[in-house]
Amino acid sequence: MRVLSLILVASVGLAACDDPEPAAPRKPIEVRSAAQDQLHQLSAMDRDIGLKRAIQAAGIRCQRVTESGYVQEHTNLSMWTATCDPATAYAIFVAPDGTAQVRPCADVAQLGLPACVIAKGETPDKPAAD
Repeated sequence: MRVLSLILVASVGLAACDDPEPAAPRKPIEVRSAAQDQLHQLSAMDRDIGLKRAIQAAGIRCQRVTESGYVQEHTNLSMWTATCDPATAYAIFVAPDGTAQVRPCADVAQLGLPACVIAKGETPDKPAAD
């Protein structure tokens, strides 16, 4: 009888382990840096120069940037786009540590990344007005 009681207690204890409390939804961690925020404060000419340097640092030829702008936040990366002369558009992803990853805009759909469309009047802290 004692053995049966111990088995029942052990069974109830194990059953409780299989039914844990549901976990609360996790809030994504957002990491931002001064380097990411500074891009939003630059004049168009200075922003073009900075993005051109990021493109060139990736080993891509870019004579001059003819258009650039902020696209959106993607994970912890600030996504920007810049069109170089000759007319090739690039997506530039700026990380919180100030490093950048550059991808041709023609490739972003295949990679499952956001489209290279400049967000008019939008910053990470101030969404565009509808």
